[in-house]
Amino acid sequence: METINDKKLTVVLGASPNPERYSNMAVNRLTDKGHPVVAIGKKSAVIGDIPIVTDHPPLEHVDTVTMYLNPGLQKEYYDYILQLRPRRIIFNPGAENEELEELARKNNIQPLEACTLVLLSTGQF
Repeated sequence: METINDKKLTVVLGASPNPERYSNMAVNRLTDKGHPVVAIGKKSAVIGDIPIVTDHPPLEHVDTVTMYLNPGLQKEYYDYILQLRPRRIIFNPGAENEELEELARKNNIQPLEACTLVLLSTGQF
């Protein structure tokens, strides 16, 4: 039987307290499926039981960073993302960023242009 400890951490970058935003839906669906989540956004708030943090917390065992920021807003997170050493970065629609994708490849991080919600609904997450 799989437990929450068998699943690796997902960082949702660009998390929003607005339930109509895809980042909010992603936090909810990830937690519904038992994935541990850290939500990082511009405003302190809560999505379900998950607090949205506004800083760059030190984290270990990050499997996935799922990106909900436009490329211009991603720049301030480049160093942070690289130091997290995730296995992959999912660039959701509107977040595609060739510069960060190239940096990821150079650091042995898989860039993936996909939709987290679709990956979750099709069992590919």
